Amino acid sequence: MLSQLRPALVSMVLFTAVLGLGYPLAVTGIAQAALPAQANGSLVVSNGKVVGSSLIAQGFSQPGYLHPRPSAAGKGYDAAGSSGSNYGPLNADYAARVKTDADALRAEAAAPIPVDAVTTSGSGLDPDVTPTNAERQVARIAAARGLAPERVRTLIAAATQGPTLGFLGQPRVNVLQVNLALDAAGRTEQRPPQ
Repeated sequence: MLSQLRPALVSMVLFTAVLGLGYPLAVTGIAQAALPAQANGSLVVSNGKVVGSSLIAQGFSQPGYLHPRPSAAGKGYDAAGSSGSNYGPLNADYAARVKTDADALRAEAAAPIPVDAVTTSGSGLDPDVTPTNAERQVARIAAARGLAPERVRTLIAAATQGPTLGFLGQPRVNVLQVNLALDAAGRTEQRPPQ
């Protein structure tokens, strides 16, 4: 039995060191060298402060901001509770929430409601909305900020990304990027004359 115990312990220590320490350190080092921004969470910095990540939604609800998709993560946009609701389309709670959200959007504007304006993503943390969803919010944002609707559309267009590699996925608008641009536009366009 001792003859089998020694090789088993040596194997365990060796594989723990190689796969538990060496491999993660090597992958982390390669990621830090090749893609440092992504390896560190794709953090977004504004005025020297980290304001979020380009990969994780935040709960913007004020009228002057582009609103993200609804979230089922934790208490809303909680990365620690990332998940979908797991409700099917026939679930009564899900149908009631979608109806409530759709009614609120209809009260805001008569335009058609994009699917992503009332449904959550699989993670509950999708940082992007469709261009149709963003366009639907232009009038509200422009009115709340005192900006021309075309100015808001220009800021949204600047934050719109096409399909990955030109063919994977759909066009999308990063909500945080638009909202930071809206804040910057508000500061520059509302300065008193000099």
